[in-house]
Amino acid sequence: SFAYVTIKDRLPQILTKVIDTLHRHKNEFFEDHGEKGVEAEKRAISFLSKLRNELQTDKPVTPLEDELADAALWNQYLDYQRNLSTGNGEPSWFQSPWLYVECYMYRRIQSALAQSPPIDNFDVFKEGKAQNFFESQQAVIALCTYFQELLKNIKDLDEKQLKGEFFNLLQVALWGNKCDLSFSAGEDSSQKSSPLESLQDLLPYILVNDMEKLWSLLIDTKKRATDKSIVRVDIILDNAGFELVTDLVLADFLLSSKLADEIHFHGKSIPWYVSDTTKHDFNWTIKQLQSANHMWMSRCGINWEGNLKRGVWVFHDHMFWTLPHEFASMAKVAPDLYAELQKSNLLLFKGDLNYRKLAGDRKWEYSVPFSQALNKFHPAPLCSLRTLKSDIQVGLRPGQGEQIQASEPEWMISGKYGVVQFHAAV
Repeated sequence: SFAYVTIKDRLPQILTKVIDTLHRHKNEFFEDHGEKGVEAEKRAISFLSKLRNELQTDKPVTPLEDELADAALWNQYLDYQRNLSTGNGEPSWFQSPWLYVECYMYRRIQSALAQSPPIDNFDVFKEGKAQNFFESQQAVIALCTYFQELLKNIKDLDEKQLKGEFFNLLQVALWGNKCDLSFSAGEDSSQKSSPLESLQDLLPYILVNDMEKLWSLLIDTKKRATDKSIVRVDIILDNAGFELVTDLVLADFLLSSKLADEIHFHGKSIPWYVSDTTKHDFNWTIKQLQSANHMWMSRCGINWEGNLKRGVWVFHDHMFWTLPHEFASMAKVAPDLYAELQKSNLLLFKGDLNYRKLAGDRKWEYSVPFSQALNKFHPAPLCSLRTLKSDIQVGLRPGQGEQIQASEPEWMISGKYGVVQFHAAV
């Protein structure tokens, strides 16, 4: 399975890159912290080498030993896995749920740094994320230009034209999800060409297309809104770099078209899955756009900084997003976050990892309804925008998955197919 290949090949590759990154920054650690910095780098590398060895030799998963706020929750989850293993001994790297051990590896990377001050705030994935952003410059320019041109006459668009633009930017945000560094094990995955030119050609690859339902929800909500009520959309972010820019453009469109009054973004509180967006990445991206020497890029950056200052854009990072739990357990594990999401009119979940957590990362039949896979998780109407990069997919028409499987055995992991999959909360 793809899970096996991930644990056997991709994760050790990612760990090797992390070790190499720390090694390359040795001089910088020395300049910043003297001998302490160099000792910390050695200590972190020794933690990570041990981790890589445990993974490759299928050792049992061990409790976390750092002092971070979520360590107790992780260790409780390990106990839960031990109880599940029905007498097969300890949960180990190759004998455990894929979602759990993959998340656990990233949390152990964080642990290695947390236990190595003064370099404990170093983001081992930062360079890759920045590189993805810079290598996607042409696509970013094309998108910002398109969007700024659109804003000039957005007030004159009728409902049908507005809907067309919404569908365009939704698809750009969907296909932006291809730029994923954990999927490519950190290799280049930047977006080189303008994403807008290929939308028509990509339409047949959207296996579940609920864009009409999303549009109806937003339009109905807007029409029902009173002067006092606020229409709120939450975007649960995935990758930094080009994908984040597509999310920010979509968010700006929702505000500018008055389809929403507030956008809440949810990112990761620690570096995660190589390219996931942290608060630092979020702010850094807006700053990069602001200071770009391209008129429309900098206009976007300036406007977005303004949205944050006015409080119509809000960034949240809750530790639940970097726990191994599926979302069905959010109400129990993180009731505060669940209550926050209940204030939303629409939740947009970006990317593959969010999809796996929405659907519990099980080997479902393809035609199982999305609502069933969500397992009672419905804080608000929600939609997954995801390109397929793991072997899980629900909500397809009977026979649809089998038909593609017959001609394209890799269809679930190639990133070639996508879904815009909606579920109205009950």
